[in-house]
Amino acid sequence: MALVYKLPYVSSSSSSSSGQNFKHFFSIPKTICSLNYKASPFTEKHSIERYQRDHWLYKNQLDYQSSSSCPLPSDKESIRENDIALQLPELRKLLQVLRGKRMSCGKDGGKCGPGNVFLVGTGPGHPELLTLKAVRVIQKADLLLYDRLVSNDVLDLVGPDARLLYVGKTAGYHSRTQEEIHELLLSFAEAGATVVRLKGGDPLVFGRGGEEMDFLQQQRIQVKVIPGITAASGIAAELGIPLTHRGVANSVRFLTGHSRKGGTDPLFVAENAADPDSTLVLMHHGLPADTPAAAVEQGTTPQQRVVFAELKDLADEIASAELVSPTLIVIGKVVALSPFWPHSSKEASCFLEAV
Repeated sequence: MALVYKLPYVSSSSSSSSGQNFKHFFSIPKTICSLNYKASPFTEKHSIERYQRDHWLYKNQLDYQSSSSCPLPSDKESIRENDIALQLPELRKLLQVLRGKRMSCGKDGGKCGPGNVFLVGTGPGHPELLTLKAVRVIQKADLLLYDRLVSNDVLDLVGPDARLLYVGKTAGYHSRTQEEIHELLLSFAEAGATVVRLKGGDPLVFGRGGEEMDFLQQQRIQVKVIPGITAASGIAAELGIPLTHRGVANSVRFLTGHSRKGGTDPLFVAENAADPDSTLVLMHHGLPADTPAAAVEQGTTPQQRVVFAELKDLADEIASAELVSPTLIVIGKVVALSPFWPHSSKEASCFLEAV
């Protein structure tokens, strides 16, 4: 038995409307055009919303189109390089402006060191799950580098004078390599800017925030981390699933669904993490077939969809519902404690009585 549905979405507030370190590219290629995507609370790589938000990078170069028939280079690397080439002139201009301000500050007798970099976690998607500190930093930033899983509602909070730059990654397409992101952060921080690196969930949980922090600190750039609600706990709370529960689950394990190139298969990791008294977040093998499980697409956003099923049926039900990334999977007996669990309420009681 399984159940797929959209949980009711309630919000108490409405969203507002909307150098030298760079690699050289040989020419400015054809304009990259926008493609149609089904409604998403997040930033899709060639969506109109992305180009409108980052329009300052494409002055007099980008012709906004909504047609999906517009020509694009056939290979992904060419698309990526085309996009970076289009952005390069305005990025250089911004660096020059920031460096000019820093030099002017020094002439007045002030002490103008490098800027700061903030690694900010934006939570699972809903803007009301941001911390107050995160909102304050977002609104005061000069430049924000944001990932795909930073929701559109969160990006609406950015200050009017700030510049946004999409550096998101999806399977098979990275708008920027991790090394390029490092160099962008360093270049603008050295120019004196307040740079905010926006990441979905928590920046130090599957967000590569530790790599960025380590790189910048080696370059003597001050890095401050503002934690966010990691998607696993935020989405589980939304569904009323306690990740730990006395007598039912005495630990929780977070497993990634993606491994670095040449890394250990995450399915192998999950299989070897089998523990009936633990709650697993993401893919898992080796537990009893009737273990309760849930899969949540775009959790905490208006587009949230949920599949509840026993473990033996989960893969088929996810495929049937056509859930897409980002989807979080929670597996463990505590799933049956959710008020939305579609099976008999006696099943949840049995888990508690067996203690």
